[in-house]
Formats: sequence, structure tokens, C-alpha cells
Amino acid sequence: LTMIIDLERNDLGRVCDYGSVKVIERKVLEAYPTVYHLVSTIEGDLYERYDFIDLLKATFPGGSITGAPKIRAMQIIDELEPTQRSVYTGAIGYIGFNGDADLNIAIRTFIMKGKAVYFQVGSGIVADSDAEEEYQETLHKARALIESLKTCPVSSS
Repeated sequence: LTMIIDLERNDLGRVCDYGSVKVIERKVLEAYPTVYHLVSTIEGDLYERYDFIDLLKATFPGGSITGAPKIRAMQIIDELEPTQRSVYTGAIGYIGFNGDADLNIAIRTFIMKGKAVYFQVGSGIVADSDAEEEYQETLHKARALIESLKTCPVSSS
């Protein structure tokens, strides 16, 4: 998480007033039914000459998705992954006419194409990652989605 915090601080620093980017909360543990997440909050004051679109360009895709260095990591992802991610790890949210916005990174999200439904999961690979542990992490992340499918009625048509 420390690497991601640094990456996001750097991304915000490209479009925010000098010295305004601050880590407000660092590594807060949030519990969910099937996973725990460490969450940090980073804030900054947008330079007057930039707007929301500039902010989006500077910060998306999120550092927790790409890793660092961001551009090269995205190139490697494109070279290695056999399919496009579609909405997975993209953004879902709204941008209001008043300038308010609320966006998230789309993970643990079902995608429907025709009558087929699928989802994607992943894990963060770093220099000292253990392949089996990373694989088990993806299975763990998928578990809640798989369980939710068991509650859906199935039609024979």
C-alpha cells in the first residue's frame, strides 16, 4: 500500500497546488463480508488552471490497478493479458453538472454479454510475490461473486 500511496500522491501532485497534497488517513483497515481492505485517503487542492478532466487524466487508471511505473506497467499488462479488461478495473460513477463527482474502480463486478455473465479478479504482483499465494488470493476474491450467483434463479430458455 505504501507504493500505491506514493504513486497516487505523485499523480495528484501533477494537477494540485504545490504542497497541498496530503495523506489524510493511512492504512485504515476496513472489514467486508469476504475481504479486508487497507484504505488510505489522499487529498489535494486542484490548480486553478486545471479542471476535473485534467484530474481524471492524471489519476486514472488507479495506481492499485497498474502499479508503477504506471505507463510501462500498463504496456506490460496489455502485452501479457489475453483479453481486454472491458469495465473491469475501469471506472463507474457520475459527474454532476455542479462539478461534484463520485467514481470508483470497478472490481468484483459482473459483466453481461448476451446471456453470458462473467467477472474478472486479479492480484498485485510484486518482486517477492509467491505465485501460488497470488492465485489463492484471486480465488478468495472470486468467492463472494460465485456465492452470489448461487442465489440467482436459472432459466432453461
